[in-house]
Amino acid sequence: MRERRVAVIGTGYVGLTTGACLAAVGHRVVCADADHRKVERLGRAEVDILEPGLPELVRDGLDSGRLTFVGDSRAAVGEADVVFLCLPTPMGVGGAADLAAVEAVADEVRSALRRSAVVVNKSTVPVGTTERVAALLGRPDIAVVSNPEFLREGHAVQDFLHPDRVVVGAADQEAGQRVAELYAELDAPVVLTDPASAELTKYAANFFLAMKLSFANNLATLCERFDADIHDVVTGIGHDPRIGRAFLDPGPGWGGSCLPKDTHALLTVCEESGVDFPLLRATIDTNVEHQRRLVERVVAGCSPGNGSLRGVRLALLGLTFKAGTSDLRDSPALAIARLLKERGADLYAYDPALSESPPDLSDLLTITDSPERAADGARACVVLTEWPHFRELDWEAMAGLLEAPVVYDFRNLLDPLRLDRAALSWEGIGRSYAMAG
Repeated sequence: MRERRVAVIGTGYVGLTTGACLAAVGHRVVCADADHRKVERLGRAEVDILEPGLPELVRDGLDSGRLTFVGDSRAAVGEADVVFLCLPTPMGVGGAADLAAVEAVADEVRSALRRSAVVVNKSTVPVGTTERVAALLGRPDIAVVSNPEFLREGHAVQDFLHPDRVVVGAADQEAGQRVAELYAELDAPVVLTDPASAELTKYAANFFLAMKLSFANNLATLCERFDADIHDVVTGIGHDPRIGRAFLDPGPGWGGSCLPKDTHALLTVCEESGVDFPLLRATIDTNVEHQRRLVERVVAGCSPGNGSLRGVRLALLGLTFKAGTSDLRDSPALAIARLLKERGADLYAYDPALSESPPDLSDLLTITDSPERAADGARACVVLTEWPHFRELDWEAMAGLLEAPVVYDFRNLLDPLRLDRAALSWEGIGRSYAMAG
């Protein structure tokens, strides 16, 4: 493999993983970020992101000299053969992706790019963004390529170094090959295509995963109606290779940094292009309705009788959008918490990834330093994130702290027999007590 000089603009989840992993496979990488304090911390291998293996890769890259961090994007790209744009594209007005950061960086670096460099959109962007960035750069000698990421939080390093596929979309095939060659050491299938197809592949993948989760949550409701077991049903259909078992576990709805914004962005693209895609809209609506249904279960079990939770204290276990991450972006746990708060509940929460309440959550709930403190005096306990060690809690002690012996396990995480021995009533999703036990 030929060593390449790579610049990565943005050191968020995708950017830092991309930079550290490309350095690990032998390239020379300069990562740039506008946050100078963050750059200083990364230069000391201080990684704020909770991601297994990432701090070690950053330290290895720094020690080898293959990885450096700077606060100036123009300086980062000056000697680079390939420049990755790993910038936030949050949900904007009306659900469309906000490309302000991508456009600002393109404008900033265009005159600093070396001749014949390749600019790569790694950010998740709408169809047509590759051409848009090329137009903003205004450099006929610079090729712009789409190379979407498929990283799972909590498994990002593993996913980058052992990918299912590498997708590269380029109008200039030589430029596409140059980007594909960066991954030569990873021995992954490469899909070389046009930019529009690559951009749409990312949105299609996330929409399909969201659709599977909405399907599983609706199916769980059907299981409850007929006393069927959702675990057995999805295991039965999951053995079919055309369906697969992944993303079929019911829960408190889907969320995170990608699925909500990407499904809404794709819906906006469909509407703007005149394409009717009712399945996409139904996937989003089903997620919202599922969360409301779960909240109604809590209200039915904990309300004094008037449908209100005013004055009712609830213990929430888990706030991050999934276990293994500290990410709260579009967390389904927070969506449930907000709906409970609207009904008047007083919320006390514990999450092992959070040591204190973020400022924007101070009016919503109180962060505690242990599950026991959250449960002390609560009417019921609601499990919202699948942190494994919640299974091993002293549930006898938890039972003694709760006002009512009820645990709403909206991740189907806990052992109902274990809770039964602790004199606690267990309520899961799509599973009766007898089946789960």
